[in-house]
Order: sequence, then structure tokens, then C-alpha cells
Amino acid sequence: MKKILIALAVLLSVQVADAQVKSPADSKKAVEAAEAASQNPKKAVKVATWTKLAGAYVEAFNAPAGNAWIGAGQQELSLIMGSEKPSATETVELMGEPFTKMVYADKNFYFNGGGVLQIIEITNPVYEDALDRAYDAYLKALEVDVKKSKTSDIIEGIKGVASKYLEAGMTYYMLGDLKTAGEDFAKAAEFTAAEPVSSVDTTAAYNAGFAAWSLQNYEEAKKFFQMCIDAGYFYEDGEVYAKISDCYSKLGDMENARLSLEKGFQAYPQSQSILIGLINFYIESGDNPERLFTLLDEAKKNEPGNASLYYVEGNIYNQLGNQEKAVEAYRKSHEINPEYEFGLIGIGILYYNQAIDLQEKAQAELDDTKYMALVSEFETALRNAIEPFESAYNVSKVNEIKVNIAEYLKNIYYRFREESADFMAKYEKYNEVVATGNPL
Repeated sequence: MKKILIALAVLLSVQVADAQVKSPADSKKAVEAAEAASQNPKKAVKVATWTKLAGAYVEAFNAPAGNAWIGAGQQELSLIMGSEKPSATETVELMGEPFTKMVYADKNFYFNGGGVLQIIEITNPVYEDALDRAYDAYLKALEVDVKKSKTSDIIEGIKGVASKYLEAGMTYYMLGDLKTAGEDFAKAAEFTAAEPVSSVDTTAAYNAGFAAWSLQNYEEAKKFFQMCIDAGYFYEDGEVYAKISDCYSKLGDMENARLSLEKGFQAYPQSQSILIGLINFYIESGDNPERLFTLLDEAKKNEPGNASLYYVEGNIYNQLGNQEKAVEAYRKSHEINPEYEFGLIGIGILYYNQAIDLQEKAQAELDDTKYMALVSEFETALRNAIEPFESAYNVSKVNEIKVNIAEYLKNIYYRFREESADFMAKYEKYNEVVATGNPL
């Protein structure tokens, strides 16, 4: 989930304490007073009545955190909290990093390893739906603002509510609650996309889309990624195009999946995520191999040291029946990265499958001369597979991959086990690896 953290990093750097925050009890009294005013027929027609109510709800949302702010140090915060002491202090792990968690009656503070406050989690809010109520109050203010003299102030108020939802989404994301984070990001995006703001917060929209995509809610994700595109926001190297294409693909709309990637490629020809997306699309569809090679060439220009691109190229040539070109591409992948085993595996499998095809032809051949010729070709193909498989076995550091390679080598050496003691020893070695699942 690295991508979303980038979008959230800005928030971490700018979130500061709200000045003169009311206590939870005082904020509740302020809300009750503002609610009472809104029920007064004479006051209910005034814009100020509703903006005051909205502001009271925002204050109530802020109240449990007090004067704490993101970026405060532990000692500094201790002074700010005064007589309010934590009931417990724990060490927890969030996003793979250790945090110190201080537990209070209505909130938890999370400090990073440097003793800096990174997360404020409200556990006992004054109102569960304070921000929704604030938003509704601003809409009511807009309704009674018949002269439209306060529209700009109302818009700023709604933006403020949306920013609070964005902060809340960030908090839940960092706490590992992606579902709630996504819901808060979605509200921030929707509040700003709707009238009167009519200018979507693209960070919120992207984060909402990313959260939904991560949860495999592709219809929801598509909606928010489309918001980003409509607003002219495409994230790093056009990542939004790649994400919305994946959504279309998962939903079975392959044409729009392709079109999204092609549009992204036109706008961001250097984007590897879009390029790889296009390459995978054309591989899976089997359409337009010439387009596929063009894309691969572009990707290799951008990342000449990416061995996997040559491996993919080898797979394509193999599928097209050009085994010579396939072997060339597979070997190139290994030359670029000697620790990349998949090119070697590709060569081994190519020759192994070639041998199987020849064996089947030989078994169906009735002419003895032709039969013996096919058997000879079969054994040559098997021998050709030995070197790349052996090299891949030695290169690989993944036990599961090594065991899979051993299965091929066991079968090959079984064929030739009676030719030499070395071949018999190799057969016994790889037979044991397959049997035990433990590479030697």
C-alpha cells in the first residue's frame, strides 16, 4: 500500500493543532445552544445560524484531541495535557514500524520511534456523526442564503469539513482499518465534488479509489478514479489510468480497460505501470502481437536493466512459435541479471516441452527409420534442457522454485540414468528433493 502513503504524506506535514479547542463538555453545550437557535423560526432563516451550528459540530469533532497536534513531541505533549494522564502506555506495530501508544479516556496518541506524535485516534467522540451534521448545516446555510452573499464562506466551510474527513481517513488507514479509511476519503471527495464546491479534492478521490481497489470493490474504485481523470489528476506517471483500467478489467469491460491504458500511454509514455499494464493486456488477449513488441521495446528503453521484460518477450516469441527468438530473449534476461532465474527456466521449459512433443510424434510414428530419428531429436531436446535447468536451480534462492525445477531435472535424468554413474547420482539427488520438498 505504498502508493496511498505518498498521497497522505502531505497531510502529516501540515496537520496542526486547532486553536483554542473547547473541551468535549463545552463543545457539546455549544452544539446544543446552536441547535436550539436553529429551531427558532426567526433565527432559522439566517445564514449565520446554520454556519454557527456547522462550526459547533466541527469543534465537537476536534474536542477530544484537545490541543494536541501531529508533530508534537512526547514531552511537549505531556505539558499540553497537564493533569490529564494516560491510563496505559503500550508498544504497537503499525505499517511495519514500532509506535508508542498512549491510551486516554477518549483518545489514543501514537508516537513514532523518534517520540513524535503521528496519529491521534478518537475513541469516544462527542458525536459519532459530527462532520455529517456539520455538512448538512452548511447545506442548510446555502439554502437560506437567498442573496448568495455568503456562498464563498459556506464553500470554505464545506472544504474544511472535507479536510477533516481526509484527516480521519488518514488516521484509519495508518491504523490498518482500510474500510473505514475508504469511507472517510469517499466523503471528502464527494463533499467537494458536489455543489456548491464543485471542485473535487483529488487527493481524497485518489485515496478513496485506492482504498476501494485494495478491497476489490472495483465499481466503487472506478467511480473515484474517474473523478480524478475528470479533474485532470492522474497521480504519479499516470497511475490513475493503470488503476481504472484494472477496475474495468476486473469488471469484465475489456474494451474500456484497453482504452484507458492506451489513453494513459499517450499522456505518459514513460510510465512503466501503464506500459506493463498494456503489455499484460495484449498478452492475455492474444491480440495485435506487433503492438505488443512495440510496447516492449518502449519499456526496455525506459528500463534497459529490467530482466523481466526480456523474459516476457521470450514468452511471447514462444507463444508465437519462434523458439529461436524466444531462447535469445530468455538468455538476454539472464545476461542482464545473472540472479534472475526465470529466463533460464524459460529456456529449460521450452526445450522440455519440445522434447515432449517429439516423444508424442515418435510414439505415433510407424516407420522405424523416422521413429529412431524422432527419438534422437527427443533426447537432444532433453539434453538441451539440462544446462539451463541446472543453472536456474543453482541461481534460485526460493525453495518452492527450486523444487519445481528439480521435478523437471528428475524426469530428464531418469531418462539417461543408465548412461553414467553421474547421471544416476543426479537422478537420485533431484528425486530426493522432490520427495522431501527440501532443496539440497
